[in-house]
Amino acid sequence: MTFEELLDSMNPEIHATMKQAVELGKWPDGRRLSDEERETCMRAVIAYDSVHLPEEERVGYISRKKSDGSNHSASQTTEDIVKILKN
Repeated sequence: MTFEELLDSMNPEIHATMKQAVELGKWPDGRRLSDEERETCMRAVIAYDSVHLPEEERVGYISRKKSDGSNHSASQTTEDIVKILKN
């Protein structure tokens, strides 16, 4: 099965099983995930999320809202963070 075929066959139940397998590092029957299985499941969960879930419900979503409802400032760029010192 190709990755595209896997995505086409996914439904909410398969998505939940893969997500839990990645979180726990094992399948529901107790077998450990191989590194390749973990990577494939993570990619599939992220791809499924991007198509089927609103942004705020996706894996890895970080809210930019403060408790008062306003937005935090945009993330700093690498240029803002890294300063090279010359001798």
